[in-house]
Amino acid sequence: MKAMILAAGRGDRMRPLTDTVPKPLLKVAGKPLIQYSIENLVAAGFTELVINVAYLGEQIIQTLGDGSQFGASIVYSPEGEEGLETAGGIIHALPLLGSEPFLVLNSDVACDFPLAQLKQTPKGLAHLVFIPNPEHHPEGDFSLGDDGIMCLEGQNKCTFSGIGVYKPELFASVPEGKLKLRPLLEQAMANGLISGEKFTGFWMDIGTAERLQALERHIAGIK
Repeated sequence: MKAMILAAGRGDRMRPLTDTVPKPLLKVAGKPLIQYSIENLVAAGFTELVINVAYLGEQIIQTLGDGSQFGASIVYSPEGEEGLETAGGIIHALPLLGSEPFLVLNSDVACDFPLAQLKQTPKGLAHLVFIPNPEHHPEGDFSLGDDGIMCLEGQNKCTFSGIGVYKPELFASVPEGKLKLRPLLEQAMANGLISGEKFTGFWMDIGTAERLQALERHIAGIK
């Protein structure tokens, strides 16, 4: 199964750190943030990687190269300077991802989720990993039913972790362009075609400089 790392965001909330360096290359404990995602994927057996790039993307390509230094094979999906949002970026990369289900994760998420267990074809159009609602997103995103099927409304909403396995069919007949992922998920959920699971281990969205520092402290604590 191939995996895609989303690395095209501008990282505006990280400014001024991201004025000259793309967020995926910000250093944490001496390594670029995106390198942790690559290493986790390779350790889980995902070695064919697609990375989308936009803002300062050439720096990412020059730093990571073909992925051989990590035991991976990396190809890139350039989106121009502005980027195409999540769904738009995935659709643009479909020729590189192929016709089989693929894993997608955000480059600015740090976690210890066991990625290897996601190497299974979803029963519906996608299988998503959710977490308990963090302080910065208390309202959550979607509800997870006892049957493992995601729905738009319901009790005990949880937050999308940024990790999911998708079938290309989810994006079939959707034209290329700038497009968020949520509308496609909502449409599929309305038809009971999105499954999910809840993860309660370590997870952190590195969306601000403060959380970048918190991740640095977490890694230092592990060592």
